[in-house]
Amino acid sequence: MTAHEQIISLTERMGDSIIGQKHVIERLVIGLLANGNLLLEGLPGLAKTRAVKAMSTNLEADFSRIQFTPDLLPSDVTGTEVYHQAGGTAEFRFEPGPIFANIVLADEINRAPAKVQAALLEAMEERQVTVAGTTHKMPPLFIVMATQNPIEQEGTYPLPEAQMDRFLMKVVIEYPPVEDEVEVIRLVRGEEQRKNAPKKDGSDKPVMIPQEAVFEARAEIGQIHVAEAIDRYIADIVQATRTPGVLDADLARWIEIGASPRASLGLDKSSRAHAWLKQRDYVDPEDVRAIATDVLRHRIALSYEAQGDGMTSEQVIDRILTLVALP
Repeated sequence: MTAHEQIISLTERMGDSIIGQKHVIERLVIGLLANGNLLLEGLPGLAKTRAVKAMSTNLEADFSRIQFTPDLLPSDVTGTEVYHQAGGTAEFRFEPGPIFANIVLADEINRAPAKVQAALLEAMEERQVTVAGTTHKMPPLFIVMATQNPIEQEGTYPLPEAQMDRFLMKVVIEYPPVEDEVEVIRLVRGEEQRKNAPKKDGSDKPVMIPQEAVFEARAEIGQIHVAEAIDRYIADIVQATRTPGVLDADLARWIEIGASPRASLGLDKSSRAHAWLKQRDYVDPEDVRAIATDVLRHRIALSYEAQGDGMTSEQVIDRILTLVALP
């Protein structure tokens, strides 16, 4: 199988475990292919954790889940030096923390204090951890997928804008339509029945997607052609968040802080991954528009006037995409 066929197979297997969340599945796969970290935001019970587990279950990768709590310490995430005594000798050895995995689920990241968040985000950005003067590298395949609840704020530590910027995309998960919820009920019921059924020898278990397929896909994505006009289109979209008054007076009232250059880089990487999934060797403006909201929604700060007008980040981004000229 080609790398594309294997990644599509991964997407389809994830879809078998998660009903009605095609957008979320596609964004998780794009994050994996673009080598970026994702922030999943949604109400409890909307399959945020299940989505990440579905990817790790079908991919040949080590999975680690960190449940963030207010009493968590940075060393609980990164690991620490432990004193060992054996055979008359004694030494300090590094015991890796749960962040040393291929796919790391940072569950309810906004429940951890600032020091723990900073330790995690440093590892995300630098792809390494330094403990007692020694640097420990992350594995070649390393992605953090963090979740947070948008409504429960008591006992939480909201991520500052500068730290939110470290995430390639922020994916918002909505309630499923009633038809999909019926399928969810049947899916979970079937899983319970299979779990309680007599055990088989496991010979019918599907072969997991190898990590090499991800690396091959990333190499192919690196060769995707991006025209100069597309580069300018990406830059114009991001620039519009910084100088909104040039496009529209309302945008000038609504946007307080624009997106950083990380937004441009994120749009470039994500749009190339999106084009590759669609089996194209070039980036189309629709690739940029398809992922723009997820790349930008956590990188712009709305003003009090925008909140007073009932505007959301998604609506503001839609207005920008409408006003910025297509290449």
